[in-house]
Amino acid sequence: MSQTSVSGGAGNSPRRVLFASLIGTTIEYFDFYIYATAAVLVFPRLFFPAGDPASATLQSLATFALAFFARPLGSALFGHFGDRIGRKATLVAALLTMGLSTVFIGLLPTYESIGLLAPLLLALCRLGQGLGLGGEWGGAVLLATENAPPGKQAWYGMFPQLGAPLGFLFSTGVFLLLSEYLSDAEFFVWGWRVPFIASALLVFVGLYVRLRLHETPAFQRAIDNDERVRLPMLTVCTQHPATLLLGTFAATATFVVFYLMTVFSLSWGTSALGYSREQFLILQMIGVLFFALTIPFSAVMADRRGRRAMLLAATLGIMAFGLFFEPLFSSGAPLRVVVFLALGLGLMGLTYGPLGTALAELFPTSVRYTGASLTFNLAGIVGASLAPYVATWLATRHGLAYVGYYLTTAGSISLLALLLIRPQQPQP
Repeated sequence: MSQTSVSGGAGNSPRRVLFASLIGTTIEYFDFYIYATAAVLVFPRLFFPAGDPASATLQSLATFALAFFARPLGSALFGHFGDRIGRKATLVAALLTMGLSTVFIGLLPTYESIGLLAPLLLALCRLGQGLGLGGEWGGAVLLATENAPPGKQAWYGMFPQLGAPLGFLFSTGVFLLLSEYLSDAEFFVWGWRVPFIASALLVFVGLYVRLRLHETPAFQRAIDNDERVRLPMLTVCTQHPATLLLGTFAATATFVVFYLMTVFSLSWGTSALGYSREQFLILQMIGVLFFALTIPFSAVMADRRGRRAMLLAATLGIMAFGLFFEPLFSSGAPLRVVVFLALGLGLMGLTYGPLGTALAELFPTSVRYTGASLTFNLAGIVGASLAPYVATWLATRHGLAYVGYYLTTAGSISLLALLLIRPQQPQP
């Protein structure tokens, strides 16, 4: 990568680039996680017909899964414009799509008010969230890595990844504050709407920062050298199909472990283990601190030892963790639960830190936005969309040990894909 990229090109200081990539993904993940939390705590009660609580939870988790199926569509849509007109404008559009969808969720009437139209509108807004996040992640990673100096690509690419634990901590903290200061009746009548509507303020901050950016040096060179392709999605699917497939499966275990440690564990902890939502959210926040700490560590190691080597080590750790899933989580003892969450989310950080850089480096500049985004979000379908649903079904019918076997199996698939991916030199 040339020296021009070190300075960030036309007016992009490293500090501004890294903050813009971090603030955007933090906002996006904040929006995404408040839905995940509400899908367990709120929506089964307010948006689905009264009846069996377990069935209502499964229906709510099904709407949670919708966003993952919308994310590849967002990758194709925003990736097309990101590879055709530039990273900056596309990132702004993705942030607006995600933000407006989230605010609308906070304004929706419930099932009691409008019947079946309520869950349908909820599903529509969830699709909007998926479209926005599908375009957000890839652009934020490219904003960072395409401005990175030589030998620092994983470190720069780590900053968008930090948005995941920060967004989770912010969203969980908001729900904890609401639970602390509101009665249950107030929380379910109007309190749950506050984080969705308040996210509009965060969106304005993200827009302000991103509108001040210039285009990345790598994409500017693609324009200058006339390297852009007419249909990036078609190019990715026809010229890089093996890379797309292997990259998808390589990232699968990352998604499975995270959504087991967050959505499924919250649902199981507040039902089968008898924790209140406040108690378990506090335990999860402790675990997410380990997630945040291991991301920069893994990025440093990835720059020193290579992206694939770091991902292989983390995946082996995830496979081993799956075998200890049941003994750590089944007792419900607070100390064991904290260890369980810290280990699982710490492993998540080890695999998540270098993942964005690794996926971006698989594709040339002309289709990198589309290729990296599509790979990441297809992995979301395979690994995350149904993970809470499948895990709940397995735990209910066969026990927690089978949830661990499910995780180990996902790790085995990712391990094989990582071994089959041909190492490539980072693209300019």
